[in-house]
Amino acid sequence: MSGESSSCPHIQAELSENFGEAIYPRFKQVVTWNVHRSAAVRAPKRRRISPPRCGVCDLALSRPFACLHCDAAFCWEHGHAITHSKQTNHTFCVDAKSGRLYCSQCDDFIYDPTLDELYTRTVVSAEEKETRFQESKNLREPFKPWSPTDKDTSALENANLLPCQSRRGLVNLGQTCFLNVVLQCLVHNPLLRNYFLGDKHNWRNCKLDTCTCCEMDKLFTEVYSDDPAPYGPTSFLHTLWKVASSELSGYAQQDAHEFFIATLNQIHSTCRGSTNVSCNCVIHSTFAGQLQSDVKCERCGNTTSTIDPTLDISLELKGNLPENTLAACLRRYTQPERLGPKEYSCSKCAKGSPEASKRLSIRKLPPVLSIQFKRFEQRTNDKSRKIDTPVRFPSSINMAPYTTLVMKEMEKENASGPGAGVPFSYLGPEALYEYDLFAVINHEGQMDNGHYINYARFQDEWYRFDDDKVTHTSLSAVLASNAYMCFYVKRHLDYKPYQTPTYVLMREKEEQKERERELKEREREAKGGGSMASPRIVGGGGSENKDMEIEDEIWATV
Repeated sequence: MSGESSSCPHIQAELSENFGEAIYPRFKQVVTWNVHRSAAVRAPKRRRISPPRCGVCDLALSRPFACLHCDAAFCWEHGHAITHSKQTNHTFCVDAKSGRLYCSQCDDFIYDPTLDELYTRTVVSAEEKETRFQESKNLREPFKPWSPTDKDTSALENANLLPCQSRRGLVNLGQTCFLNVVLQCLVHNPLLRNYFLGDKHNWRNCKLDTCTCCEMDKLFTEVYSDDPAPYGPTSFLHTLWKVASSELSGYAQQDAHEFFIATLNQIHSTCRGSTNVSCNCVIHSTFAGQLQSDVKCERCGNTTSTIDPTLDISLELKGNLPENTLAACLRRYTQPERLGPKEYSCSKCAKGSPEASKRLSIRKLPPVLSIQFKRFEQRTNDKSRKIDTPVRFPSSINMAPYTTLVMKEMEKENASGPGAGVPFSYLGPEALYEYDLFAVINHEGQMDNGHYINYARFQDEWYRFDDDKVTHTSLSAVLASNAYMCFYVKRHLDYKPYQTPTYVLMREKEEQKERERELKEREREAKGGGSMASPRIVGGGGSENKDMEIEDEIWATV
């Protein structure tokens, strides 16, 4: 923040003369009020707070503009906020929802790094106090901004600065557009980026002969380098052929979704911390969620619940509709479905129930939400077709209505009988259910002769990736595209309070083992008088030569 300056000389003068004492308290009060208001989407009537009203037209304000010099709030639609600022010489007002500052002397919205940082700290602090679903009785752990220690500073002084742009195309190695789009979406995944660029897995130190995690580390190194030329992921494709199923091997066109799932499984199997139960590897920490299936017997009311893990959500499209939306697809996905008389046997009734319903819901939201639209339909006569129906999807989405918790609370609210009809409030800030779009995969053409492209967001800019061609684009172009897969990242990540991260504990444990290993080596050398170990006989390198031949063969097809 030290390198940034304010875009407005008037806010600079205000902060330098009064040290912000005149507007800081009011600014924090407005931002905190908005967090408290949005935390409970549906509050009980006895606790409901009436919305603020415009000081001129008395309009109820869903997005008030608050003056930072007095206690008044005004509407923006009719220009009353600007009128008040000019008539009273109150220079600054703030949008309570976004924290954006308006200067009447500049007659424009302005940016100030100090107030921007204050806005972020205030929002986080207010949301911490609103969070009420911790695993322990402690409140949410306070956020502590990172500041470099002496050790970090000395390490950064000797480090080489490298560009971090990730706008590098990938060479098509022969109908490998399906591979390129998936790799671009993984490269632009912020959680995977932080993992691999944070040196959590280093291919130089890995002891596995064939490791997909090492190939991902190499890919991140290449894409985030200063080389602008397109990169050919030959070693990644070679590793895929060696470890994946036979269906994904060869030069035939493949389905991007199938390759995406296969790649996640391969990274999981070679990643540090990989287990079959309660896995905490980077793949499950990033993509893993839980689906809950509730089967209800309409005769006796007995409900049987099943919880299944998932890495993505596949949504069906209605081809007979002129237009689908992501929200509509999710509503259909979580709607109750009638079961046949032979599909369910109630354990309480001890016989088949002719009236039973099944309903899916999201029990646990993943940090990164990957959604696939089922555009390829397999028919009974062995003929397949592609559904080209457009799907409207947003740049951000609230997933709360599709979670198990909220859906059960909604049923209680809409039910009849004693204890029913009580309005509910989301447990914790609504922002914990918000997701932002960061990548989209499109399929152009038909099933047999189609082509994959993708869009990805780098910081606040969107880019279109068509194999080795990378062009700048806009968010409107992304949202107008015919999506096959969408990737959303959670706006606020969950964490367990007052616990040391598992990767920190694992790193400390490995460092302890390394120190013990070095100590034993010194003791062994001291006892042996420093004698050199006998040379190790190395084979003829047939496996390495074979790998090189396969990579050369891949390049020959380009």
